[in-house]
Amino acid sequence: MSALTSSWTPRLLSLLRIVAGYLLLTHGTAKILGFPKVEMFANLQIASMYGVAGVLELILGALLLIGLFSRFAAFIASGLCAFAYFIGHASASTFATPILNSGEAAVLFCFIFLYLAAAGPGPWSVDAGRGKA
Repeated sequence: MSALTSSWTPRLLSLLRIVAGYLLLTHGTAKILGFPKVEMFANLQIASMYGVAGVLELILGALLLIGLFSRFAAFIASGLCAFAYFIGHASASTFATPILNSGEAAVLFCFIFLYLAAAGPGPWSVDAGRGKA
């Protein structure tokens, strides 16, 4: 079992980065490009806090999806998600847990991206192809 897990661990790290990057990218496309259509973001202004977050989600999500500048992008995305939690969710209720203020996704993304910043992009990435992983 050890040989199987040691050979698949780096690949699963890449898969985690790809899926998390794709999900972050879809948050950005919903806010900036209007796809998928989310009513909450229908009249979003780029210069607003949500607009800036959407631009960052779009750029960082794309970088993470392909694995380019992965550690930097993941570190910035981790901070973005921490801000999203504390500004958008925790501010709704000071003593509420993430399940009560709908902040579970922001917290989970924050720690996934923090892990990716430390662990690197894995072998299936542009960074690995450039020898920068």
